[in-house]
Amino acid sequence: MGTGEPLDNPCPMTTHPPRALALTLSAAAVAATLAALAPAARAQTSGTAVPALTWGPCAPPALPGQECAKLPVPVDYRDPRGPRLTLAVSRVRSDRPAARRGTLLMIPGGPGGAGVPRLTAKRAALGRELAGAYDLVTFDPRGTGGSSTAGCGLDAADRHLVALRSWPAPDGGITENAARARRIADACARQGGAVLRGMSSANEARDIDRLRRALGEEKLSAWATSYGAYVGAVYAQKYPRHTDRWVLDSSGDPDPSRVERGWLANLAVGADDRFPDFAAWAADPARKDEGLRLAERPGDVRPLVLALAAELDRAPKRSTTQGVPLTGNLLRQALQDTLQSDASFPGFARLVRQARDPHATPVLPAALAGPLPDESAAAVLLPLCNDVRWPASVPAHRRAVAADRARHPLTAGMPANITPCSFWKEAPAERPTRITDRGPSNILMLQNRRDPNTPYAGALKMRRALGGRARLVTLEHGGHGAYLANGTACGDRAVTAFLTTGHRPGRDVRCAG
Repeated sequence: MGTGEPLDNPCPMTTHPPRALALTLSAAAVAATLAALAPAARAQTSGTAVPALTWGPCAPPALPGQECAKLPVPVDYRDPRGPRLTLAVSRVRSDRPAARRGTLLMIPGGPGGAGVPRLTAKRAALGRELAGAYDLVTFDPRGTGGSSTAGCGLDAADRHLVALRSWPAPDGGITENAARARRIADACARQGGAVLRGMSSANEARDIDRLRRALGEEKLSAWATSYGAYVGAVYAQKYPRHTDRWVLDSSGDPDPSRVERGWLANLAVGADDRFPDFAAWAADPARKDEGLRLAERPGDVRPLVLALAAELDRAPKRSTTQGVPLTGNLLRQALQDTLQSDASFPGFARLVRQARDPHATPVLPAALAGPLPDESAAAVLLPLCNDVRWPASVPAHRRAVAADRARHPLTAGMPANITPCSFWKEAPAERPTRITDRGPSNILMLQNRRDPNTPYAGALKMRRALGGRARLVTLEHGGHGAYLANGTACGDRAVTAFLTTGHRPGRDVRCAG
């Protein structure tokens, strides 16, 4: 619990000891930053007119007052007058014009996440918190939702999430993973074309700036979540003078030599950090009346889940979804999804109980019961593979998987395994952006300490990279995507205060509750 908090703090926080956060850019780092901006960034459309947005009604299930439009963007920013694709854009105008101070852009997570449905879902909560201070705007990134999409023509068997995530075989072998990865990479090379090659974090940042101009805004404020937090950091690096109040919610390690490779590897640590929350919940006597208690002690839940996964490796159990049995890897993937939110705990506990009951037939989570649409599978994969090079050695991956399985049994080697990116046919069009401390000090980071997808250790690396530009609010909580979702009331108050009043802690702080 926090102690000794100043009375004017927006929530009960404990300040961290002062740390030296200023970073010194070496000549090499400066050179790397400039290289990251060329050649594509120099081909920005600053001299090219951006068409005005034509707003109209949104398709259901949009809410009253929610408007939608289409924004044309270049397929390739190195050819700004070349072929176009369109982005789906949505907004809800401030209902208090006198209180309006600008536009808040919601940058969705993913890769593969669409923003327009998120605005629909979060509008009411944001309306209560922000009291008309902003027009709320979002977009579906290229390849997602109502924006232009493209697919790789993948077979249905290769589009299941449990296949796209490269879970090793029950014995730890990766031969099948490597074959699938080659097959997917070959299909994307044949079918993808320029639209798929243009799905990258750098292009999403450029799309955001084109949207800013189309909105007629000199500056944007933002609430960027998960993968969107990385995109938001890239935007703040490339276009610092166009940022106002900038919130990065649930950040990953921005290391430009790894980017998504590092995020995947970090899932093993994230699961270990977060699982004790589920174990405590599943052993709570309150679960008994709900029929969901898995063990009498929290320490017994982990071995129970691991033993069940191993049993399902040996003998998958028929589920209610024809042709899709409950396997050990499907159970592990269900656990990964579950750890994002406490609200998902009952569903996973129910699945475990069904799997252990010889008379029950497990009901699979909807997200795992069938293949993703081809376009959705591509949107999940492409930014990962287009942003950075991935190592291709199968023997090296085999060794890495064996070591990772031993250290992190909950994820069974998946985070270290080979992916289609290892066999990508085209090198990334440019180097990943190096996030630095150069720019205005207008960033607030919000981070759960036990985040399964973007672990705290990775977020600290983003914090160090940003230096004096940012402040970090650490929540003593578990889950992914903190603001108005899986965080705490204290964290919500800190973000709301920053967006509405500009108040930001003078140093990094800890939210106790």
